[in-house]
Amino acid sequence: MPDPILELKQVEFGYGETSVLSSVDMRFGRGQVVAVMGGSGCGKTTILRLIGGLIRARRGQVLFEGQNIGALDEAGLYAARRRMGMLFQFGALFTDMSVFDNVAFPLREHTDLPDDIVRDLVLMKLNAVGLRGARALTPSEISGGMARRVALARAIALDPALIMYDEPFAGLDPISLGITANLIRTLNRALGATSILVTHDVPESFGIADYVYFIANGGVHAEGTPDMLRASDDPIVRQFIDAAPDGPFKFHYANAGLDHDFGFASAASASVPASTETRA
Repeated sequence: MPDPILELKQVEFGYGETSVLSSVDMRFGRGQVVAVMGGSGCGKTTILRLIGGLIRARRGQVLFEGQNIGALDEAGLYAARRRMGMLFQFGALFTDMSVFDNVAFPLREHTDLPDDIVRDLVLMKLNAVGLRGARALTPSEISGGMARRVALARAIALDPALIMYDEPFAGLDPISLGITANLIRTLNRALGATSILVTHDVPESFGIADYVYFIANGGVHAEGTPDMLRASDDPIVRQFIDAAPDGPFKFHYANAGLDHDFGFASAASASVPASTETRA
């Protein structure tokens, strides 16, 4: 792996007595696209929140460009976030702003650039995602796929060293999905950035990722290149990649024997590993 821009070292996190992540070690190489995958609720988005400093680890370190995010004060965290871009799930555009103003927002918030320079930079970013001509429209006047591209232009407005994507392919039609995946790969290369994809989408993610972490049971269950994970015979990895209904993850949630109270056979409550559906 290339020299890491970001490392998680023995990171632990939880809510109250509920553990979400335990002893997590991850490295994100400069210039790479790294996918973080796993079932719903396994802690993928929690990892993004730890990286952005929205929450702090109970133990361990989150090191971004050598700085421990969890130990930074407000000014230090603010400076670190300027080096990060975030594409939120479903875009999270400001509905009362135009496409142009949405992309201009981080430039106006984080810099003192004159208006003409802001204008040129915004048009450049919109041109990169193919939406320069939509700059005067509002989010309600464009499609969901276009809105996701506007959000991507906003995420790269400050030329971040690290770009985080939270479910970038969710809800997209096949054409928009393919466009978004190609944009992520192309922009990562053009910016010389590192991209982290938190996603469930196996085909598109495996098509653009250099490395994959598979999260289960509160930690890194498997990792490697897409080809390595495709060849894995691990039951949990196989069930996820193959979208198999039967495997380690069961459909029925274990209910501590309550089936008998309602006259159901105990076989109907096959247990679920402490992995996906129980974690925040």
